[in-house]
Amino acid sequence: MTSAVEHSFVEVNGVRLHIAEQGRGPLVLLLHGFPECWYSWRHQFAPLAAAGYRVVAPDQRGYARSGQPADIDAYSMLHLTGDVIGLIHALGEDSAVVVGHDWGAPVAWSTAMLRPDVVRGVVGLSVPPLPRGPVAPLVALGSLLGDGFYQIYFQEPGVADAQLAQDPAATFRSLLAGASGDSPQTDPPRPWVIPEGATLLDTMQEPGELPAWLTEDDIQTFVREYAEHGDRAFTGGLNWYRNLDRNWELLAAFHDRGIDVPALYMAGDRDLVRSFPGMDDLLGSLHRTTPKLHDNVTLPGCGHWTQQERPDEVNAALLDFLAQLPAAKG
Repeated sequence: MTSAVEHSFVEVNGVRLHIAEQGRGPLVLLLHGFPECWYSWRHQFAPLAAAGYRVVAPDQRGYARSGQPADIDAYSMLHLTGDVIGLIHALGEDSAVVVGHDWGAPVAWSTAMLRPDVVRGVVGLSVPPLPRGPVAPLVALGSLLGDGFYQIYFQEPGVADAQLAQDPAATFRSLLAGASGDSPQTDPPRPWVIPEGATLLDTMQEPGELPAWLTEDDIQTFVREYAEHGDRAFTGGLNWYRNLDRNWELLAAFHDRGIDVPALYMAGDRDLVRSFPGMDDLLGSLHRTTPKLHDNVTLPGCGHWTQQERPDEVNAALLDFLAQLPAAKG
């Protein structure tokens, strides 16, 4: 019989990280995105643990029950990948399979790129590997989508922070339902672009009814998990966006560096990320970026919240990928 999900805290690189854990065996790390937490992986714990894996989902730095450094510069990709490596070692392991969704996917891809000696395999949900471009990302995105693109809108400290924290339940309902495959706003999917004078929540609007995969209990769980940081509940996660151009600078030495470990990519065909400029070319070159790509899975009718919207398909693909990896050492 598989044990229940257990919760604990681990000190990593000076930050106290909350982790949820289930099972024994080779380590599989599950990295959430924005605005999420460990609970986003609620449907993955039991199936992966039952298959013989040690499943650990942290609240990444700045999120939910984990520590929230005050300095915006403390959320660079080097800090985030450092947390993954530090967590693997703090758990007493030498290696792990790293799975990421949304912002967790770039962290997973980057960790695999930087430390292939530690990452046995890598999975990205929603966001594919994003090779470093010739110009800083916010410059490129601004020229293509304008200053209303949500990642640019998030840059001003305190603005989106206050808007999203004003009513966390409404924020979670609007973002989770609005970016799902059940929303008319994703048929077809399109980038979030906020009109001048409006907020992100103005453009998303709270749904009259939640999609079948999301319950009011789920919403209240996210609200409780985020309660610790009060009116700064979303600031840690927003600070990740505020390092986009800095990450481009810090990772200059890794320009054109591919990912050498076995990889899997999955996304819904109604995911807004799939509508970003240049995404068709990126997805068409996946085999060059990740030469050991096991599979590229598209989920028809699925929106942005891949593992929450389509848990059965995601779990089946994860188990298939994990089964074909070489056995973990030790």
